[in-house]
Amino acid sequence: MSTQGVPRRLAAELVGTFIFVFVGAGGVVTSTHFAPNMGLLIAALANGLGLAIAVSLTMGVSGGHLNPAVTLGMLVTRRIRAAEAAGYIVVQVVGATLAAYTLVLLVPSSIGSAANYGAPSLGSGISVGVGIVFEAVMTFILLSAVFGTAVDPRAPKIGGFGIGLAVFLDVLTGGPFTGAMMNPARAVGPEIAAHYFSAWYVYWIGPIIGGIVGALVYQYVIMGHQVSDTPH
Repeated sequence: MSTQGVPRRLAAELVGTFIFVFVGAGGVVTSTHFAPNMGLLIAALANGLGLAIAVSLTMGVSGGHLNPAVTLGMLVTRRIRAAEAAGYIVVQVVGATLAAYTLVLLVPSSIGSAANYGAPSLGSGISVGVGIVFEAVMTFILLSAVFGTAVDPRAPKIGGFGIGLAVFLDVLTGGPFTGAMMNPARAVGPEIAAHYFSAWYVYWIGPIIGGIVGALVYQYVIMGHQVSDTPH
């Protein structure tokens, strides 16, 4: 990947992550207050469709990572250089944090605080270990969708919508147990804004493991060839 245009790619990652987290976390806040009986479905739709749109908007510029776990998956498969990957992760966290603070500014505190502005927490009876495994498995599925619909040259040209669908299904499956973040930036932005850090490390360890394993499995097993010697 050429170093020319790096600022533009970083800007795309920041803006795309802002859009995703504003819509995803905002959907959680809205559903908690206005539609608690449909909270899971609304959260799944907000996060899935929000990511689909944000990835589609940024895919042609930055690759549409919008997620440190995706960026690390691209790093271990030599699709991005380490320095640029670090920059991606920084701006993803910044974009997520800006989105969460925007919600703090716009949403009445009585409504936003009730949902911790979309920050995650483990469900009742879910241990830290189980939470990490849940997040790892869901992120593995997400990375499989990323590679299968956006990276593999044989992939169907459907923009970010296959990726968003994977998030939608993962939230329906794992939302009640971990919040189904699959994305450290999606978790940490609202955590910072809400000052709510319940088992925060779960949402880094699990997605990073799942992202790296998912990327390597797709690259080695499904695509059927070794990673290249140099990043694209």
